[in-house]
Amino acid sequence: MKLISGFSLRTIADSRVVVPVGETTINFKGMITLNGSGAFLWEQLGTDKTETELVLALQDEYEIDEQTALLDVKQFVEVLSRAGFLQ
Repeated sequence: MKLISGFSLRTIADSRVVVPVGETTINFKGMITLNGSGAFLWEQLGTDKTETELVLALQDEYEIDEQTALLDVKQFVEVLSRAGFLQ
């Protein structure tokens, strides 16, 4: 899985936000605020990744157990999927 194009992760006033760019701004009005792990996973999804790769990356970055990482990845991916951000 991988993110669709048309969005960019930015740092604004110490917050990590996703904003639309280019023609995406026509249909998407607003921005999405991400916490640290959400921003990390968003960056990982810039290239095609499997769920397992995301879990391993999250474990490595945050030194958390597999169950916690798996739950976090599943929840994040589900939200992105429902919102239409993944291809």
